[in-house]
Amino acid sequence: MERNDAERKIEKLRNQLEEYGYHYYVLDKPLVSDAEYDGLMNELIELEEAFPELKSDTSPSVRVGGPPLPHFEKVEHRTPMLSLGNAFSDQDLRDFDRRVRQVVGDEVTYSCELKIDGLAISLIYESGRFVRGATRGDGTTGEDITQNLRTIPSIPLRLKEAVSLEVRGEAFMPKRSFEALNEAKEAAGEERFANPRNAAAGSLRQLDPKLAAKRHLDAFIYAIGSVEGKELHSHHEGLNYLKTIGFKINPESAYCESIDEVIDYVNSWLERRADLPYEIDGIVIKVDNVNFQEQLGYTAKSPRWAIAYKFPAEEVITTLLDITLNVGRTGVVTPTAELKPVTVAGTTVKRASLHNEDLIREKDIRLGDSVVVKKAGDIIPEVVNVLTELRTGEERPFSMPTHCPECGSELVRLEGEVALRCINPQCPAQIREGLIHFVSRQAMNIDGLGEKVITQLFEHGLIHNVADLYKLNKDELLQLERMGEKSVNNLLASIETSKKSSLERLLFGLGIRFVGSKAAKTLAMNFPTMTELRRASYDELIAVNEIGEKMAASIVSYFEKPEVNELIDELASLGVNMTYKGPKPIGEEEIADSPFAGKTVVLTGKLQALTRGEAKEKIEALGGKVTGSVSKNTDLLVAGEDAGSKLTKAKELNIEIWDEEALVKAISH
Repeated sequence: MERNDAERKIEKLRNQLEEYGYHYYVLDKPLVSDAEYDGLMNELIELEEAFPELKSDTSPSVRVGGPPLPHFEKVEHRTPMLSLGNAFSDQDLRDFDRRVRQVVGDEVTYSCELKIDGLAISLIYESGRFVRGATRGDGTTGEDITQNLRTIPSIPLRLKEAVSLEVRGEAFMPKRSFEALNEAKEAAGEERFANPRNAAAGSLRQLDPKLAAKRHLDAFIYAIGSVEGKELHSHHEGLNYLKTIGFKINPESAYCESIDEVIDYVNSWLERRADLPYEIDGIVIKVDNVNFQEQLGYTAKSPRWAIAYKFPAEEVITTLLDITLNVGRTGVVTPTAELKPVTVAGTTVKRASLHNEDLIREKDIRLGDSVVVKKAGDIIPEVVNVLTELRTGEERPFSMPTHCPECGSELVRLEGEVALRCINPQCPAQIREGLIHFVSRQAMNIDGLGEKVITQLFEHGLIHNVADLYKLNKDELLQLERMGEKSVNNLLASIETSKKSSLERLLFGLGIRFVGSKAAKTLAMNFPTMTELRRASYDELIAVNEIGEKMAASIVSYFEKPEVNELIDELASLGVNMTYKGPKPIGEEEIADSPFAGKTVVLTGKLQALTRGEAKEKIEALGGKVTGSVSKNTDLLVAGEDAGSKLTKAKELNIEIWDEEALVKAISH
């Protein structure tokens, strides 16, 4: 076949397969048989292999998966992917409605959608072509899983319009695919996935896209993050638009004119959820009007215009076989119920926290008891109560030990606390848990150092404290089980990268009692070097807003310990950064003089000198509020390169417009 003929044939096959795929996977209305579809796909693949110069990343053939990836790149979301606040009752929903109406008035309507139990994703399209897909990650930064997302048939590779936009959705594994996958794993002697959510997440984090393609995932798109050249006034209008340009939208979405209708919708799904071909764990309720959404705004973690109703926890009966003990990084000894495996809310549960000795005594929990188990918020398993009427007389009372199960030191109960605690600083369990905390995402964020790897390193005597992490070498790591050259190189590179982390990450990672991630950042902003913080007095610490007496006393006590100062000096000598790299705290006078004070700002286009996240953080530190769309309430628009419809609308509304140079100049003063 001549090249020109092949090019025409390939384009015809692609168009046919796109149309057939859209009707099959999105509309659920097949136009041809599976055999006919597969025949056309094979013909396309053969032609693309014969003429490799005609291959395209938007061809339906990429659905079968490309070559393996070396690793996943980190990517920053254009706008943060925030979490949602939760509601657990009708009253919680009415309280949400009351808060909304207090701000926007009584003419409010809602959009309701099923909350799919899967993996949140962000998809970016440029001129109608799918160019990037990422996981939610921490909400600001996710992982680039574009290659794997291309294998999901319901995610369009080319849209029906040449529009540039970012959308949010949920990738999930249908129940049928989940059952088939677990049957295959069981036949191969492998451990089954606990639930479809874990299976979907695991599939999309496969470095080999061909493996992801075999898992038969699906996806619903539920929101527009940003769109150029299109003005949308409501959420349901946005969903309809997404559907017209080729996205798969959940058909069970509903428009409700009152909170009573919302509650009726929620209650209608309490019983019907089991009939769906995929798992859901609740209902998402959103204020429908986009202008109202802007007026309501956001908290630090979630939008004020949306809430997730979580279904009541499923309760099941099982047998408590044993109670084991776990020693955490602060020395607290936590009892855990070992249960006869039982399925709760789609997950196999074998263990549940019992919190402390007082709870065991209060509920009269005994070994061998029949107990009621549920998942708090559909996440954490807990023992609700004991079915004493089912006792046979063979059940045995449980008593907490007097000595640490890990190191043998005597356990103590500190004044005002219910927990038993091991206060031996050399307790191996505390050291191991402290290491796991140090490398975690909110702390030093060292990829490749999960709980299993840390435990392996610790048990082989390669690490005894956090400084030892920075002394690991390639040769000793290669001796460990499941440590190949590629994974070792990636791990060492990640450890090296962590040295550059800002001071607040190190402070949180050190595990100072009462100092969480937010307090760590506050401390770093006010004492921007480790030296300054180590020298800070109790009075200087409590003078800082949000640093209370307990925390200040704990910090002073921590830095008085010789072994702590030796550790910090050692970390510094190994090249770990000891300074704060983020924006400095802004005084009230500076905020008052800021050009952003009290103003609503919109960012659009590509910024060169800093990321959108950095720009947003600096503007908000100077008293501004950053929103995602232009309206009559917008005071200022910052336009980077290739600014589109937002710039056009800002001009129409006579809104003040800056270029990036003006922004950089303003935030530098």
